Amino acid sequence: MAEATITETLIDHVLAIKYEKLPAAAVEMSKQVTLDGLAVMFAGYTEPEGVGRISTAYAREMGGAPQASVIAGGFKTSMQNAAYVNGTMAHALDWDNTWYPLNHPTSPTLPAILAIAEHHRMSGEKIIEAIATAFEVQARVRMAATGLETGVGFHKPGTTGTFGAVAAATKLLDLTREQALMAFGLAGSRACSISINTGTMTKSSHSGHAARMGVECGVLAKMGWTASANVFGPKGFFDTFMPGDSKPELLNQGFAAPLRMVDPGVGFKKHPCNYFTHRPIDAALSLREEHGINSANIERVQVIFPRFEYVNRPNPRTGLDGKFSVQYTTLVALLDGEITVDTFDNERRFAADVAALLPKVELKMDDTIPPDFDRMHAIVTVWLKDGREVTKKVDKLTGWVGYPLTRELRLKKFYACTRRILDDKSANLILELVDRLDKLADVTELMDIARCEGKSK
Repeated sequence: MAEATITETLIDHVLAIKYEKLPAAAVEMSKQVTLDGLAVMFAGYTEPEGVGRISTAYAREMGGAPQASVIAGGFKTSMQNAAYVNGTMAHALDWDNTWYPLNHPTSPTLPAILAIAEHHRMSGEKIIEAIATAFEVQARVRMAATGLETGVGFHKPGTTGTFGAVAAATKLLDLTREQALMAFGLAGSRACSISINTGTMTKSSHSGHAARMGVECGVLAKMGWTASANVFGPKGFFDTFMPGDSKPELLNQGFAAPLRMVDPGVGFKKHPCNYFTHRPIDAALSLREEHGINSANIERVQVIFPRFEYVNRPNPRTGLDGKFSVQYTTLVALLDGEITVDTFDNERRFAADVAALLPKVELKMDDTIPPDFDRMHAIVTVWLKDGREVTKKVDKLTGWVGYPLTRELRLKKFYACTRRILDDKSANLILELVDRLDKLADVTELMDIARCEGKSK
């Protein structure tokens, strides 16, 4: 008997994951990422430049059988279209969760899972099984894809995220081993997104594309579609996307032992912007509170940061582009004492106080600071007009893996997101349903509420 290929071994691992074998911590984390994922989809619908509005209008224009709900959209469409719109909205604010090594595990996968599960009336247990599988596969592909650098080249949600969505579809659609191999092979020709689109609406669509392709690859494979049976082998995904810079052995080494969603865990973002801006934001918020800083007493600001050009945007083109600017996010944190969805609309970006002070924010890159997100730190110094110089260093980041948000803080984020769309009664029902996701026979009630049919928005 021939030795199993690297892809066959991965598929065997995928098929071996069963709900009844999942640790309690994985079940709990699956609920947490579902709640957080739904929350940022609601908020994503209201993204100031129109990501949610346009993508929802696009799905309505494209039509499709009413199979799955568009979150906050008020209608159903095909599974693929629903996955696309909901995935795009999940990443629209860059508020979706992430983990180490850096990747967005929820926005490319949960929308595909909810679309398939809603249409086929699948149980909460089946959904949790799919989430755990999707996260593990996405993590393993990301770990092996060492050539995927943050901020340049290929963007991870549309590459590694696609395989997470396909893994979820494999579980939900009960694909056979051969069908799963075909689904993954097809995904190799669907995986793509480029980081040059960061700061535009297109970046958020990378997660939507991955979710949609996850549904498509699973459904086509179930119907008998063919593809390469060894997408991760020679001349496959790794050799194509990052030739000579990958470690394919990490795809299967230690798979699910433990599950990556349990150890090291998942990071939940406090602020709706790129994660690299969060340490300077937290430093600025602390300085503002401790020293009563406001626009009238700021002379100049300096941020000391590792060398990472991705977030070096001294003059962001739009509010959306400001999500990826250390200079802008640090300044607005000092001015407003908070970072919200509306921080990144064009009105705030081009307000008089921002226009006056943004040129006075200096980003100084220090090559002695590790650029690795897990080990980096940031230092913010503010010179005040009364002659004082105040400084704050932040290394440990609340919400990052190892420093989890409390349930209280996670719920604060949940309600901050849902109140942009839902009344508290509806939000409370969603919270209740997700808290007992493992007990639900299907997600019909949950998605009926989330769809917001008949509500004015």
